[in-house]
Amino acid sequence: MGDAYKQAGVDIDAGERLVSAIKPLAKSTSRPGANAALGGFGGLFDLKAAGFADPILVSGADGVGTKLKIAFDLDRHDTIGIDLVAMCVNDVLAQGAEPLFFLDYFSTSKLSQKTATEVVSGIAEGCRQAGCALVGGETAEMPGMYGPGEYDLAGFCVGAVERTNMLPRRTEPGDIMIGLASSGAHSNGYSLIRKVAAESSLAFDDPAPFNCTVTLGEALLAPTRIYVKSVLPVLTDNRVKAFAHITGGGLSDNVPRVLNDDLLPRFDDDALGLPPLFEWLRDAGHLSSDEMRRTFNCGIGGVLVTSADAVDDVISTLKENGEDARVIGDIGEI
Repeated sequence: MGDAYKQAGVDIDAGERLVSAIKPLAKSTSRPGANAALGGFGGLFDLKAAGFADPILVSGADGVGTKLKIAFDLDRHDTIGIDLVAMCVNDVLAQGAEPLFFLDYFSTSKLSQKTATEVVSGIAEGCRQAGCALVGGETAEMPGMYGPGEYDLAGFCVGAVERTNMLPRRTEPGDIMIGLASSGAHSNGYSLIRKVAAESSLAFDDPAPFNCTVTLGEALLAPTRIYVKSVLPVLTDNRVKAFAHITGGGLSDNVPRVLNDDLLPRFDDDALGLPPLFEWLRDAGHLSSDEMRRTFNCGIGGVLVTSADAVDDVISTLKENGEDARVIGDIGEI
């Protein structure tokens, strides 16, 4: 067979070798309803085998944004896949859904099996953390589309929720907001973060100005926290009325999405505080409180809304499940 396509920049054999290399990673994410086998034209999932009686399917798609640029700069690719999974599974969790299966899209100009395998290993780790199966995906080699060593990622997740457990439920004045601590900036606001770093004459391999024990790049590549296994147990017994995943738009824009139209969140500034990373961004970037809360998660990666009489029980369960959870405000009328 001729090698004209390879000479044009696309190595089919390299793609096949990658599939072989990542098959064990996909198999490690197997769960009831999916055997996580790769190689077919579509991924299969058996809802009955997963134990659902009257399910509603919930789907989500997302990417990692310009956080990728830091991974390129440091040539570190083993955690960015966790971010990809987290952005999708935390979104379907906001509807009360359990993530069931995941597919990824990885595109690059020239396929590096080492880099791609590191990325997919992170995706598999994210799937294991979320309890969902990696059932397939697409690897595209597109010469000339990206710079050397660069790639793009997209993720697609499908979850399910029993009809009676769908979120959000009706929220009311006096309901309480419980914040879940983030692991850092997660995967939002990185275009501004990179601008602040550049204007501060900081390289990503310099010590972090807010934590001298790690480099700035290491701190910024901390993977997005996946809340599925800790939060799902409190979503199935009507104690929680809503869950907001704090992504693009920050605290200011995401919490109102899960509230009734005549309500608004009232944040307790003292309870929120600002972790050191975000204090540095505020001070170095000369950012107002409004800009911070509309751009970043400000240390809160998820917000649950619950009635006042359920707060203590919900926080207790969340802490038992490993979350740093606290009251950060309440719900008022517009």
